[in-house]
Amino acid sequence: MKKKVLIILFILILVKKDDLHNNFYRNIKNIVNPNIINVLVNKENKLSKNFIPSELFKLPIDVSYENKFLKKEAAINFIKLSRYAKKKNFYIVAVSTYRDYKYQKKLYEKYVLNKGQTYADLCSARPGHSEHQTGLAVDVMGSNYDYNKFNQTKEFKWMKKNAYKYGFILRYPKNKEYITGFKYEPWHYRYVGKILAKYLYKNNLTLEEFYK
Repeated sequence: MKKKVLIILFILILVKKDDLHNNFYRNIKNIVNPNIINVLVNKENKLSKNFIPSELFKLPIDVSYENKFLKKEAAINFIKLSRYAKKKNFYIVAVSTYRDYKYQKKLYEKYVLNKGQTYADLCSARPGHSEHQTGLAVDVMGSNYDYNKFNQTKEFKWMKKNAYKYGFILRYPKNKEYITGFKYEPWHYRYVGKILAKYLYKNNLTLEEFYK
């Protein structure tokens, strides 16, 4: 009996994984207002290949790697976040911010080439479907200097409790993969404005759940 239950569970897991790959990138809509702060960019909502966000602002070197840009409102609030965190002995810097369509295309194709399309679709947005093109998304690194292991830092614990105060949300949380379409990314934060960020944080919602 136990063996049968385990077999059924294993089959269900396989089906869920297959659904995760197959249930996205269908009925794709072109985004009409790409410059709004709460814009939904995901596997069903696509940006134009020519879209460049308005008011891109270069982040200062004390809060980011060189030549990193965010939309101005997001940039101002990230600077406040990073500098306040530093006063509290937390090291939070931006390692990836705005990416244009061409950059995202090369990145996605590299994942497909090296890891296959199924894996690529779990960890990299197809060109036009990346939040980074909006200038509102930021990948961060902590005191271990490895953004892939950001969840192992004291900074991650701080960000979980405080990011929303500056208008940022953890965009791809754990156990929400079947809603967002992406694997857990503890380093990826999205600026949505303080009011919406607080609402999503308090109600444990993703941006997809809010729109639905």
